[in-house]
Amino acid sequence: MNFKDLAFNLHKNNVVVDTHLDLAGEIYNRHLAGEKEVIKNKYLNNFKKAGFNIIVSSLFLDDIFLPEMALRMTLGQISALMEDVETCNGEVVLIKTKEQLKKVVEENKIGIILSFEGLEPIGNDIKMLKIFYELGVRAAGLVWSRRNYVADGCSFSPVEEGQKGGLTKFGVNVVRKMEEMNMLIDVSHLNDEGFWDIIKFTNKPFIASHSNVRNIHSRMRNLTDDQIKAIADRNGVIGINAYKNIAGVEEGEDPIKKLADHIEYMVNLVGAKHVGYGFDLCNNFYDSELKFKYVAHNSDSLSSHAEAVLLTEELLKRGITEEDAKLIIGGNFYRVFSDILQ
Repeated sequence: MNFKDLAFNLHKNNVVVDTHLDLAGEIYNRHLAGEKEVIKNKYLNNFKKAGFNIIVSSLFLDDIFLPEMALRMTLGQISALMEDVETCNGEVVLIKTKEQLKKVVEENKIGIILSFEGLEPIGNDIKMLKIFYELGVRAAGLVWSRRNYVADGCSFSPVEEGQKGGLTKFGVNVVRKMEEMNMLIDVSHLNDEGFWDIIKFTNKPFIASHSNVRNIHSRMRNLTDDQIKAIADRNGVIGINAYKNIAGVEEGEDPIKKLADHIEYMVNLVGAKHVGYGFDLCNNFYDSELKFKYVAHNSDSLSSHAEAVLLTEELLKRGITEEDAKLIIGGNFYRVFSDILQ
């Protein structure tokens, strides 16, 4: 069997989703530097090559902008992304509703869903959630790997710190408000204590947009078996992270095979209905003067979104069925978005 052709056809004829890309922040920085049409020039062709229909753009803030610039920078990112989308001649749209989600797939366009990566922009004002919802934000990672008014983030590696916390009193109110508003909760970057608070204080499906298996690579950014099972029990989905440091790709190791190891492990543990792609590709930040300070050279397991087909090919080689592959490349996350969007 020609697995490469099969993978290509699956991507061409089915929904394909990536639930984590720091797109809005990159566009904002490049616009400030005088670049225009960032999506068209740097992403659109590779999105098309692998048949991507839906990209979740995070709203991420580096430490140096906190706390004073959190709101201003986030509004700037949203504005820049909207402006850049307008230059794509209708090929790319911002998704705010279930109807728009459906239309993107039917018309084979590319839709962008906005999501916080850390709720610093709302500060300690829960009413700000409504404002950002009106601007199109439909999901929220509660924290990045640091503490805010909502909860504690997990570090990438062991650090010297005091007592950890889970959800704060404000955080409990926030997640309940998010469920009421049909805003999707994302637990990537949340520490273990906060994760189990989500189980305690919420009822709806939630996701981990870009996290891997801790039993394969022992980092706090990755999920334990019990956490993977808990997400599956809520009918949620986990997006596999292609950042080498989080996937645990060693020098000389095939990164595609390593990502497939994480996916195969999750599929064996909870089934294919709870796994997807959340690549967190960061190389574009290194290749410019606009890089985030934590991004290393050649940090991604995939050189671009076009190589997602290679990962799907590897899964098929390992015995993942076509039907399960359809779910993993996008069907699962499409299900969750269809349920949450109004």
